[in-house]
Amino acid sequence: MKACIMCGGEGTRLRPLTFARPKPNIPILNKPSVVHLIEHLSKEGFNDIVITLGYMAEKIEEELGDGRIFGVHIDYVYEKEKLGTAGGVKNAEKYLNDGPFIVLGGDHVLNLNLREMFRFHEMTDALVTIGLLSIDDPREFGIADMDVNNRIRRFLEKPGPGEIFSNLASTGIYVCDPEVFDWIPEGKQYDFAKDLFPDILAKNRKINGILATGRWTDVGSPQAYRQAQRWMLASLPGTSIEGHFKTVDARIKGPVSLGHNVTVGSNSAIVGPIVIGENTTIGDNVLIGPYTAIGSNCVIDNDTRILSSYMFNDVVIGRNSNVSGSIIDNGTTVGDNCSLENGTVIGPEVLIEDDVTVHSDVKIWPKKSIPSGTNVKDDIIDD
Repeated sequence: MKACIMCGGEGTRLRPLTFARPKPNIPILNKPSVVHLIEHLSKEGFNDIVITLGYMAEKIEEELGDGRIFGVHIDYVYEKEKLGTAGGVKNAEKYLNDGPFIVLGGDHVLNLNLREMFRFHEMTDALVTIGLLSIDDPREFGIADMDVNNRIRRFLEKPGPGEIFSNLASTGIYVCDPEVFDWIPEGKQYDFAKDLFPDILAKNRKINGILATGRWTDVGSPQAYRQAQRWMLASLPGTSIEGHFKTVDARIKGPVSLGHNVTVGSNSAIVGPIVIGENTTIGDNVLIGPYTAIGSNCVIDNDTRILSSYMFNDVVIGRNSNVSGSIIDNGTTVGDNCSLENGTVIGPEVLIEDDVTVHSDVKIWPKKSIPSGTNVKDDIIDD
């Protein structure tokens, strides 16, 4: 079974996390998001994968290689200019034109039964089958009006007030017959949801939907990213310790996943689900609360509290600081007696000096310095 993963986007809504990496390389449980996706595809039996690349393409190829480490074969197709979702897949036609294939976004985090979707499509005469989920607020998605026989009668991308005729939202996962390539113009910006689906429906060709069960999100915003981390942590199977682990009298409640050479100081408490990368040092009297992921080579000083936060690699947190619901990118240093409030996103190589408070939902761009005693109430970005 063949799969096409679209990895062309720049991830602007995820800045400052996408200055140093493309969106599919953002870590979830200390592993690039796209690696989780490839592993899931491999497990579901999709062993022939094409990836369409745009922004920071070489970093994705560097991460995945030819795919053999994941039990799959990967081909890469580069976009010289933005072609939209359908246009990007059209660019990979030579790898996909000999049978049905599944299309996914490179920022998808999921545990859906993709094999079931593929087999369902094979048993029908639809041109496209769309994976659908019933969600509370579908305004940021395409919505579908589907009948009892799975046929989609209407499809609308990002409906406005008064247009929400259904809460069946498109996951952006499509199983396509190769005939769709005849519908997509060559070398032109063309989208599945905005252009292709309305055209197919207008010409009375069949598009089916399938109700997916399980978890799915696209990591398109910091909120969605936190949600993805949270449910991936919630599904940790148990406690695992890789290699050497050192502690005296810390209290550890699983599930936790600890990398090699993690050190936890005296009277500290770690309450899972938590993932901690290798060579990370945690001081004395530190509380690390549930739904936290900490990368490699991090240092967390004494008397600090880390709650539901996601720290990448080489992050330093000073004494008696409080980090709650925050995302902190590589190489950032936070001083003593600091408070990072819920929803804060701190870019790479930021220096936050002592006694700083960063207010909720504030973003700080890479390599910024925040002087001691500052109250950061607004985003700090490049001019």
